[in-house]
Amino acid sequence: MPFVGVIEAYVLRALRDAGMTLAAIDKAAAIVRKEFDDPYALARRRIATDGVNLFVKLADESLVRAHDEQRAIPEVLRDHLRFIEWATDDTPARLHLRTFPKTADVIIDPRFGWGAPVLESTKIRVADIVGLWKTGEAMTDVADEYDLDVRVVEDIIRAATPATAAA
Repeated sequence: MPFVGVIEAYVLRALRDAGMTLAAIDKAAAIVRKEFDDPYALARRRIATDGVNLFVKLADESLVRAHDEQRAIPEVLRDHLRFIEWATDDTPARLHLRTFPKTADVIIDPRFGWGAPVLESTKIRVADIVGLWKTGEAMTDVADEYDLDVRVVEDIIRAATPATAAA
């Protein structure tokens, strides 16, 4: 899957988690696609939410509510895209995975780990950390192997394997 597809899936999940309906998301995406002739509407900094409604930033930088295109006040909106870092051309460059705590900042960046989730500070793949632990290594040994704080390893394993970490 291309990185832009990962970003679109993330934004769709974030909007659904915020309580947005698929119909509302589709309407907002349609406005962006039409206004900017862009097939990747959800992977651009053009859609925002206040937790109740979806808003679209138009070419003139004004914000309109997606379902009726009523103008909005930008200061009231909470940007759901805060986990995405953007390149200078407004394309997505890096995604901070919100399921991991700040102590274990895990990112997806196509430049590192072949696009797999990596620990932001060291670029070690999450799968490598979890895989070593799953072979039976103690968390302290995994931490020593990758020169990480054991709390970071614990946070990664808890977030990456919630069902097995408690067992």
